[in-house]
Amino acid sequence: MASRSLLVLALVSSCLFAVHAQKDAAPAPKAAGPINLTAILEKAGQYTTFMRILTATQVSNQIYNQLNSSDQGMTVFAPTDNAFNNLKPGTLNGLSTQEQVELVLYHVIPKYYSLVMFETASNPVRTQATGQGGGQFGLNFTTSANQVNVSSGMVDVILNNALRQEFPLAVYQVDKVLLPLDLFGAKPPASPPPPPSPSTDGKKPKSSSSGPAASADAEKSSAVRNMGLGLVAGIGAMFMGFL
Repeated sequence: MASRSLLVLALVSSCLFAVHAQKDAAPAPKAAGPINLTAILEKAGQYTTFMRILTATQVSNQIYNQLNSSDQGMTVFAPTDNAFNNLKPGTLNGLSTQEQVELVLYHVIPKYYSLVMFETASNPVRTQATGQGGGQFGLNFTTSANQVNVSSGMVDVILNNALRQEFPLAVYQVDKVLLPLDLFGAKPPASPPPPPSPSTDGKKPKSSSSGPAASADAEKSSAVRNMGLGLVAGIGAMFMGFL
């Protein structure tokens, strides 16, 4: 009886040892890799133009580095290919390289926002483009029920689809390109040229020799001259009389 108990105890101990050994040998879960915005857009499809501009302006590298080093997270509004196709012809080509960078950065907020967080957002919300060239580049958000609307001042669009909504990155589809007022708004009228500066050579400007005033002066001078000649002739006649 005692030997049987010892046998059972030995079998139980062996099983427990095997379980612990298996746990120790199990591989550790792999750490999550860095977040890649381009990979997210590529997987979702219909964002070819936005991806091309991200790469051409090197904004994708800036987002990648900041996203994986910041504790604030980021929010990206991704216009679809149809959104770019609906722009007026020449809209993008008419922008300088710096303005294209500002346009892309305008679609990025340097903070993570879930859809619920937009309800308490303080308008205007600054974007990555804020401060570029002294511009404001702000976005305004309004919410109604479960709907979030974003406005650039020139474009209003609803946030329809969340491609990703996990901290530290939120990516939302927009069906229109967000056109900032700083780039596409009406430009203020040009300032008039300054008046010519006064002469500094110390000389007085010459008076004009034409016009009514000049004619009156000429007539006055002629009358005085004639009067003088008459006076001289009169004096001469008097002396002749005395002689």
